[in-house]
Amino acid sequence: MDQQSPQGEDGSAAAGGPRTCYRHPGRETGIRCTRCERPICTDCMIPASVGFQCPGCVREGTGTGHHPAASRPRTLAGGSVAADPRLITKILIGINLAVFVAVLVHPVLRDELLLFGRAYVDARATGYEGVAEGQWYRLLTSMFLHQEVWHIAFNMLGLWWLGGPLEAALGRARYLALYLISGLAGSALTYLIAAPGQGTLGASGAVFGLLGATAVLVRRMNYDMRPVIVLLVVNLIFTFNPWGGIAWQAHVGGLVAGALIAIAMVHAPRAHRNLVQYGACALVLVAIVVTVLARTAALT
Repeated sequence: MDQQSPQGEDGSAAAGGPRTCYRHPGRETGIRCTRCERPICTDCMIPASVGFQCPGCVREGTGTGHHPAASRPRTLAGGSVAADPRLITKILIGINLAVFVAVLVHPVLRDELLLFGRAYVDARATGYEGVAEGQWYRLLTSMFLHQEVWHIAFNMLGLWWLGGPLEAALGRARYLALYLISGLAGSALTYLIAAPGQGTLGASGAVFGLLGATAVLVRRMNYDMRPVIVLLVVNLIFTFNPWGGIAWQAHVGGLVAGALIAIAMVHAPRAHRNLVQYGACALVLVAIVVTVLARTAALT
């Protein structure tokens, strides 16, 4: 007596026999689900964008023929839509406030976090300090450092008003990259141009980066540009006020970097979105590193 060849759980014949539907073992078929590739009969075939899918894959996914994550809602820049679109903005504000309180409690922290190129510190045995002496962390820590209540209040209001919509439009990862790189660009330009012993602090460079990105986003969405232009002009007037006291280099550096990164974020072609977006961030970071290295070489 001839013995029937055993059939696998997926409906495929172990010895090369005819395939049968994995849900209806008695029905032969030549069709496979485009997702799981299991054989399916005509009663189990559900049309998809490419080929057919089985009922199990349709229940588990979206019925599009792709992984379920591929059809999740996306932001304008391709980021995932989050339940709380201001989470990163809230965290950044919290960090700034925490550093502000810490400096109030321990004023010595201000000198440890402040941005300056190179200066001789008499009160310490270390002698010269600053970014030129290898303290590169000051380029970042100074972004979260504020001295006056009005200073942190204005910056945090700007971060809240500009950051929330941008975080929702870009997604968390892209928004955080925009914020941090804009702030670093402002610090790098300050380090390059300002006097070596001049101390600077504040989140203004990063906030100006958000302002530049907002202008790009508004233009991309074909919204009315006039409010953004007015806001930009007013801030630039304050930046270059005749009374001084403002590190205009941080504002300009952050503004330019933020605008450039935002252009890549919102205009990147979908097929190469990640490459263009994160490639632009990498290029700006390279420019920052080159700027810092050149200035360091000039100071040492």
